[in-house]
Amino acid sequence: MKKKARVLFVSQEVTPYLDETPMGTIGRRLPQGIQERGKEIRTFMPKYGCINERRNQLHEVIRLSGMNLIIDDSDHQLIIKVASIQSARMQVYFIDNQEYFERKHVLTDKKGEHFADNDERAIFFCRGVIETVNKLGWSPDIVHLHGWMTSLTALYLKKSFKDNPLFRDTKIVYSIYDDEFTTPLHKDFSKKVLFEGVEKSDVELYKNPTFVNVSKLAIDLADGVIKASPKINSDIEKYIRKSGKPCLDYIAGDEYVAAYSEFYDNILEEAEVLV
Repeated sequence: MKKKARVLFVSQEVTPYLDETPMGTIGRRLPQGIQERGKEIRTFMPKYGCINERRNQLHEVIRLSGMNLIIDDSDHQLIIKVASIQSARMQVYFIDNQEYFERKHVLTDKKGEHFADNDERAIFFCRGVIETVNKLGWSPDIVHLHGWMTSLTALYLKKSFKDNPLFRDTKIVYSIYDDEFTTPLHKDFSKKVLFEGVEKSDVELYKNPTFVNVSKLAIDLADGVIKASPKINSDIEKYIRKSGKPCLDYIAGDEYVAAYSEFYDNILEEAEVLV
C-alpha cells in the first residue's frame, strides 16, 4: 500500500488568526482540502502579537520550545505554540519569539511602514519551522511556501538541510502572491542569512534584497511555482517563464484545492521517474 504523501504548509498568514485576506484564506482552506484528499499535513505560521492567544486557545508545546537560534551573532529563543481548528480537524503550529513577534502588528507598523527587522523575522521564522519539523521527526514530501516571508525555507532546506534524511527527498512549491514590499530588506540581508551550508555565492541576489530578487531566488530553488494572485509582478512573471519550472496559473474560486493536489502529485511522480 502506497504511503500517504505528506505536505508541510509554511504560511505568512492563516485565517482566522489574522484579518481575512486571500492569502490567509488559502492558508486556512488549502491544508484542510489537501487532508481531505488523503494526504497528511502540518501547518506553520508566525505568532504575530496581534493574535489573541486566549480566544484562539493557543498553548505552548514545551517539548518543542526552548532552542536558541543565532541570527546576526545574537541568540533568539524559539517558542512553539499550537492551536486547533476543530471544524477542519487540523492543527496550526506557531513560531514565536518575544523580540520579533510580540508587537501588535504583522509586517508593517500603524503608519504602514515595513518593520526594519522584517529580514531577521523571516530568517527566524523559516529556520524555526525547519528546526521544529526536524524535532518532530516528520519527513515532508512537499513543502508549500506561501508569501515572501516563507521563501528562506527553500534556501535552508536545499542548502543547510540537504543531507538530513528527513528532507533529502523533499520537493518545494512556492506560491507567488501580490504581497510586494516596496522598501528593500536590510542592506546586510545577504550576510545575515548565511548559515551552515549556505555560501555567499548562493545568495548573490540578496545583495539587493528587493521583493523581486527575494522571489527570484525562491523560484530558483523551488521544484514548482504557483501564481496565487490574479496579478503578480511582471518581472517575476517573466522570470517564472524563463525558469522552465512547472507552473500553475492562478485559479479563481474553490477549484484550486484539487488543482494544487494534482500539482503536488505530478511533481512527486516526476521525481520518482528521475530516480
